[in-house]
Amino acid sequence: MDGEKAALSLFLQAQREAVLAILDGLDGEALTTAVLPSGWTPLGLVEHLGHAERHWFQEILQGHADPLPWPPDDTPPLTTPREPEEVFAFYRSQCDRSTAILAGTPLDTRPVGRHPDPLGAETTDLRRIVLHVIEETARHAGHLDAARELLDGKTGLGPR
Repeated sequence: MDGEKAALSLFLQAQREAVLAILDGLDGEALTTAVLPSGWTPLGLVEHLGHAERHWFQEILQGHADPLPWPPDDTPPLTTPREPEEVFAFYRSQCDRSTAILAGTPLDTRPVGRHPDPLGAETTDLRRIVLHVIEETARHAGHLDAARELLDGKTGLGPR
C-alpha cells in the first residue's frame, strides 16, 4: 500500500474506532435515547454510518451494493428499530467491506455511480470518496461524543 493510501486508511480507521470507543459501555437504553431536539439516537447514528460506508464505497464507487440485511422501515431519520448487536455488526461489516475495497482499488479510480450534486460533483475518484467518509465519520464522532457527555457525563473517550 502506497504512502497516501496508507495515510488515508489510517485516518479513516481512527475515526471508525473513535465512534465505537465513544459508545463503548453504553447500555441499550442509552444507545436508543435521543438527547437533542432533532431526535437522533446514538444507535441510529451508527446505523447511518454503516449506510454511509455502504453507499460511498459500494453504491457510488462500484455502482452496486449487496442487499441490506433488513427490509425498509418507517423509523424517523437517524433512529433504528434494530438491536445494538445487529447495528454494530452491520457497521463493522460495512467498514470491513470498505476497507477491502480501498485496499484493492487505486485511489484515482473513478466512481461508477453518482451521488446527487453538489457532493456528487466533488467525488471524482476514490481518493475524494475516502476523504468524504473520513469527514462524515469524524463529524458524527463529534456528535456522539457530545451525546455521550449528555447521557452519562463521560468525556474524552476514544483512542486518540
